[in-house]
Amino acid sequence: MSTRHELLRFPGAYGVQLAARLDSPVEEPRAYALFAHCFTCSKDLKGARWISQTLARRGIGVLRFDFTGLGESEGDFADTNFSSNLEDLVAASNFMRQRYRAPQILIGHSLGGAAALAVAHRVPEVRAVATVGAPSETSHLSETLVRIAPALEARDEAEVELGGRRFTIKKQLLEDLQAHKLHEAIANLGRALLVMHAPTDTVVSIDHAARIYEAARHPKSLISLDGADHLLSKERDARYAAELLVAWATRYVDSPV
Repeated sequence: MSTRHELLRFPGAYGVQLAARLDSPVEEPRAYALFAHCFTCSKDLKGARWISQTLARRGIGVLRFDFTGLGESEGDFADTNFSSNLEDLVAASNFMRQRYRAPQILIGHSLGGAAALAVAHRVPEVRAVATVGAPSETSHLSETLVRIAPALEARDEAEVELGGRRFTIKKQLLEDLQAHKLHEAIANLGRALLVMHAPTDTVVSIDHAARIYEAARHPKSLISLDGADHLLSKERDARYAAELLVAWATRYVDSPV
């Protein structure tokens, strides 16, 4: 199926302009999906791009955007947190509702997966949520950051190197991550859930996928992305995940809302 691509901007949680990209079929999409990228990543991460392109070829339009302060979006990353990510996702959903159609599918990668689980109830049109390499609790990230930068426990902010780049992390981010409890959100998701995770993931262990699956109610599915890494850095792994996602999601978006 032929596809098209649009570069877009819309106001995010703090009123700053967020950069987005829409991958969609040339024909009217059967449904729209909203993609939430991983912590300190961007909409242009290879895995996110391959997943979005594959879904577009299968008839699903996908909006992926940079959270506040990341990628091509405006704002100061140091002032953001998990709560602001949720607000950015709500803003993106509102933008899609006004300009196209509201997303029926939420897709989240790593911490973006946790955000998709936490925000789904605030987007009434969402019928299906898919996570890739997501943690079962946001405290997983706060513990990781403290391990990398122990100074965060005693100071208000510290520089942390992640993926070869340096970021200023403030203590408020840790406090916000620790305040969120995903278990209740997962148990009361009220949407179909697809959990995808690589058993060899060295960033977020596959034990987190098991905990998400156990906490959720049916309909739910768990798929092992055998041989993949956390970032889905190999094209074949990302497109494989996308094909599975399309086959699963079609069951929900093709039936009446």
